[in-house]
Amino acid sequence: MPYVNIRITREGATSAEKARLIAGVTELLQEVLGKNPATTVVVIDEVETANWGIGGESVAERRKKEGETEDRMQQPGEVT
Repeated sequence: MPYVNIRITREGATSAEKARLIAGVTELLQEVLGKNPATTVVVIDEVETANWGIGGESVAERRKKEGETEDRMQQPGEVT
């Protein structure tokens, strides 16, 4: 019985997108390894960006810095 754990940051993945991930992973395991879809378990864990770190800082902090950089790069009067 395959068990697959997908961890993503909690940033708005829809139910439809998660359903596609579950179906796609299940299909891939069947095609590549011959695993029975009826016994394949797929779990999606969504982690708050403050609890997910990359390069010594949280994703929340990285997103905040990216937003500040984008704000500085935007020309006066420009709308994105």
